[in-house]
Amino acid sequence: MQAPSFSAEAFAALPFMALLGVRREFSQGGRARLVVDMRPELLNPTDSMHGGVVATLVDVVMASAAVSRVDFRQTAVTLNLNTSYLQPGHGRLTADGEVLSVDDDGAVVQCQACVTDAQGRVVARSVGSFRYLDFRAPAGAPSL
Repeated sequence: MQAPSFSAEAFAALPFMALLGVRREFSQGGRARLVVDMRPELLNPTDSMHGGVVATLVDVVMASAAVSRVDFRQTAVTLNLNTSYLQPGHGRLTADGEVLSVDDDGAVVQCQACVTDAQGRVVARSVGSFRYLDFRAPAGAPSL
């Protein structure tokens, strides 16, 4: 029996991403891109995108790249995330993530991400490690 698959569409429709207004442009072959538009409820006191939004972008874009590498047959949970904030983000933020390597057991994947603002300036860079886990639908959830 084949393990259940968490489709790319379902992965893109996570409620937290919808709450933030994050949109997936693509997630395939170990690469992914997410975008989010600046709006008042996502700003910090300096009228730039809140660092928590940026951290969420890098975390999710790297996990998206990781799960796309295995055709969404597994999910990926964050083990470690190291983010450097380089300057304030304004306007639409674009996060690009990619898989760098996978351990010998195929269980842990290393990824990197870069977030740029509407003017193409680098807002943040991040590296992270993620563990692949089998997808298990929550009790009572419809089959994907």
